[in-house]
Amino acid sequence: MPKRSPNGKGMASRLLFLGLAALSLAALADPAPARQAELRGLLLQDCGACHGLTLRGGLGPPLTPDALAGKSPDFLRQTIADGRPGTPMPPWRGLLDEDDIRWLVDTLRAGEALP
Repeated sequence: MPKRSPNGKGMASRLLFLGLAALSLAALADPAPARQAELRGLLLQDCGACHGLTLRGGLGPPLTPDALAGKSPDFLRQTIADGRPGTPMPPWRGLLDEDDIRWLVDTLRAGEALP
């Protein structure tokens, strides 16, 4: 039989953990459909200005699933957020939030952004 905490702290800890887990999952929500449309425009126009209007390469490397396959999602998110020092890749942190950046990375890796 499991031991019970006489002061109820075990249950409170479990409830706190479940609450934090639920908040973490809520924080991973996709942007609203209108924001997704804006982000697709950003990919094709702003990102496309360097990575090619078809995202298959230009001044910057291609953003196709094959080209991104060897790069971790964390690396890609950091690249978008902080840019690449010593290259023309600018930081987008401040203009894009974490959900926007995560959605962009997921969309690019799935090939859903290619025209």
